[in-house]
Amino acid sequence: MPNDTTTKTDYKGTLNLPETPFPMRGDLAKREPAWIRRWEETRLYDRIRAACKGRTKFVLHDGPPYANNDIHIGHAVNKVLKDLVVKSKTMAGFDAPYVPGWDCHGLPIEHMVEKKYGRNLEPNKQRALCRAWAAEQIERQKKDFIRLGVLGDWDHPYKTMEPATEGAEIRAIGRIWKNGLLYRGLKPVNWCIDCGSALAEAEVEYEDKTSPAIDVAFPVIDSEHLAESFHVGIPVHPQFAVIWTTTPWTLPGNRAVAVGADIEYALVSTPRGNLILASDLVEAALKRYGLEGKVLARAKGKDLEGIALKHPFEDRNVPVVIADHVTLDAGTGLVHTAPAHGVEDFQVGVRYNLPLDQPVDDAGRFKSTVPNFAGLSVREAEKPILALLAERKVLLKDEPFRHSYPHCWRHKTPIIFRATTQWFVGMDRPANVGKPGTEGRTLRELARHAINNTSFYPDWGRARITAMIDNRPDWTLSRQRNWGTPLPFFLHRETDELHPDTEGLVERAADLVAKGGVEAWFAATCEDFGVDAAQYRKINDTVDVWFDSGTTHFTVLRHLDDHKWPADLYLEGSDQHRGWFQSSLLTGCAMDGRAPYNALLTHGFTVDAQGRKMSKSLGNVIAPQKVSDTLGAEIIRLWVASTDYSGELSISDEILKRVVEGYRRVRNTLRFLLANTADFEPKQHSLPLAQWVEIDRYALAMTREMALACMADYKKFEFHAVAQRLQNFCSEDLGGFWLDILKDRLYTTPKGSHARRSAQTALHLVTQMLLRLMAPILSFTAEEAWEVLHPGTDDSIFFHTWNDVLPPQEGEADLVARWKRIRELRALVVKKLEESRTAGDIGSSLQAEVTLTVAEADERILAALGDDLKYVLITSSAAVRRGGEAAAEVRASHHAKCERCWHWRADVGSDRRHASLCARCVKNLEGPGEERAHA
Repeated sequence: MPNDTTTKTDYKGTLNLPETPFPMRGDLAKREPAWIRRWEETRLYDRIRAACKGRTKFVLHDGPPYANNDIHIGHAVNKVLKDLVVKSKTMAGFDAPYVPGWDCHGLPIEHMVEKKYGRNLEPNKQRALCRAWAAEQIERQKKDFIRLGVLGDWDHPYKTMEPATEGAEIRAIGRIWKNGLLYRGLKPVNWCIDCGSALAEAEVEYEDKTSPAIDVAFPVIDSEHLAESFHVGIPVHPQFAVIWTTTPWTLPGNRAVAVGADIEYALVSTPRGNLILASDLVEAALKRYGLEGKVLARAKGKDLEGIALKHPFEDRNVPVVIADHVTLDAGTGLVHTAPAHGVEDFQVGVRYNLPLDQPVDDAGRFKSTVPNFAGLSVREAEKPILALLAERKVLLKDEPFRHSYPHCWRHKTPIIFRATTQWFVGMDRPANVGKPGTEGRTLRELARHAINNTSFYPDWGRARITAMIDNRPDWTLSRQRNWGTPLPFFLHRETDELHPDTEGLVERAADLVAKGGVEAWFAATCEDFGVDAAQYRKINDTVDVWFDSGTTHFTVLRHLDDHKWPADLYLEGSDQHRGWFQSSLLTGCAMDGRAPYNALLTHGFTVDAQGRKMSKSLGNVIAPQKVSDTLGAEIIRLWVASTDYSGELSISDEILKRVVEGYRRVRNTLRFLLANTADFEPKQHSLPLAQWVEIDRYALAMTREMALACMADYKKFEFHAVAQRLQNFCSEDLGGFWLDILKDRLYTTPKGSHARRSAQTALHLVTQMLLRLMAPILSFTAEEAWEVLHPGTDDSIFFHTWNDVLPPQEGEADLVARWKRIRELRALVVKKLEESRTAGDIGSSLQAEVTLTVAEADERILAALGDDLKYVLITSSAAVRRGGEAAAEVRASHHAKCERCWHWRADVGSDRRHASLCARCVKNLEGPGEERAHA
């Protein structure tokens, strides 16, 4: 009996199924550290610098993070944004070096050392320990920054505690002094009791505080003057000028009561005596005191000037004075004036020649000369002061008052205002910088001019920093701390005048510190400088730490071989309009008459999904180290890039999960691109553009359009727009359209056929463009894919630019317009196919036969595609007929399904040798392969 058994052909083996070593799973947390080691071992950053040599420079100058404690998610945002800038500029064809830096001096490090080693250390011993602590913190932070995939000169970062930098900073001090802007004077300054030091404006933040709001009656002792001012007879009853204050602790320093010159005041008869109150506030004040009253007379504030009052509890008289800062917003319209405790009060004190003595010492305690409260801290003294006022029967009201009050940004505790002798940079002094166009201008005017010549990203940064410059007082430069850069001056012991050879002494101090660090200055004596110690004293004040970082444009930037001044960009958080942006602006204008940057980029703060700040107590802290070790640093990078940094950046576990999903879509797209070009050698297999299948030329145009938009977004630093475009391009333009259509051609046509090589040529160029555009954001993934494209080489994607990747083509606008309409009509079909699939009429779209009814113009467009229309629609057949409104009809094919290409066709089995194949597949297997013109 003959054998009827037939051998079934495995047609799957005849398909060009994609293969690639690029895995579907990123496994980022495990793979990324290996890439970092490779980048370090191959000195990738140095090789990028060599590859970029000769290009136009773009310099982002790093705003130094503080060298204390591990980095948090805010640090990660900042460093990743900087990396996006630097890498995108590199890919755009610039030479964009990046030297990271650290801010190393200041009180927080001093406190850490005191906490660890105790107080009362020998000062230079403390400085050595501070230096060691900062160095240790830098290494910890550096490791975490590198883990984020940030490329830079990590082997040679700048540190503000480097002796050479400290020495250069002393030269900066000398230059600002020489330009006439640095002076010594007695002024009220922000003073932190816990720091034991003056604070700059940038070190002060405002928080709500509940204070005792009190109304205090100052007895009038000059009744005749009062009667004359109000045009009344000498009152029989006692009279009082009533002040309102929320800082009772400042009353021991009271030296006057201020009124507004043009404000109307009333003399009000009450059971507590005759009270002087602003007319507009009489009703509210009497209600507050629970008193009935009658207005006896009225007078302008200027008529009250000079009336003598008695201090409510100290044995001295105080005058009524005129002041511009008196308002009718709250209180009584009369303002308690303590020149030692407020800027405006101090100015009034100078104008009226009031005593300017300071009753509070550096530790925030009342001095021994203060009756009743000597030795008490200003915080401890509030209750005894209130008690004494009540005892003297001059306390009309005491109630809690919630208001915004300045706090130390480090300790989060309320500050006080103290008049002390400090060194200041004058905002309204002429700046003799010797640059054309700056003559006669004050530092404030130069700063305003510089702001107008600076680009801001986003735009609102300009108004913010302008308002701060307009309203800021002189910069309090000096600090009474050990760990910092010294003010290099010698003062006459009797006159406090600077040494006549100050310019030469500053230069010698700079040389000394550049060799031996700040410790060398503090260890040196007057004799070491050739200064007569009997006549002069060497001061030991240090400078505000914001001056350290604010002068890095002079101490660091101009000394880096591969950088330039001014920097193209400074990039920091929005709080730095008060901090580094402003200190750099002021020092730049004070030294050079201009800002040290051409543009400022500002980013917001990180919050959770509900908009709350990160807090351990809330349990909403997202640590970048944990994310890197679980999901991968690439996810942090994509989250940063995807978020509009101009506002708050929301992050949570749920948000990161969505970022992971977006990353997977991009990775799967890359895997498809790499797998389907695995057997493609560009030099050998590329087709001329004129020979491409039309849809491939459209894909080129589509990629160009996306690339140009991304490049424009990168140029504007709008990274969230880039991330969105790239993800949409991968999911919609590629995965949801072109690549889906390409599968049939890639898998079923002959391996070396024109149809397939056209697709691969386009795929290759699209992959090249896509990888270069995503490299600044997804650096690890781009390098991983680049290695697949260039196996066995030490090439890096960062040696290349995104310029001139895509070849030009004529008629591209018409091509795009035509295919845009095709896609719109295709979307109509896709919707109908989905409805049929849901209804169970068809399985896959290839089981469908479609008829499109369209208008005449659309009919011409679709008819031009010929038989390729079915490939565009991914159906087994497609017909077009002219009609009215566009519509699609879907029906299930009654033909057989081809085992190889899965199309349902009438010619399946037409060749008896391949009974389960369609004629198209037979031609692709044994003939020259099918022709494709459009899809």
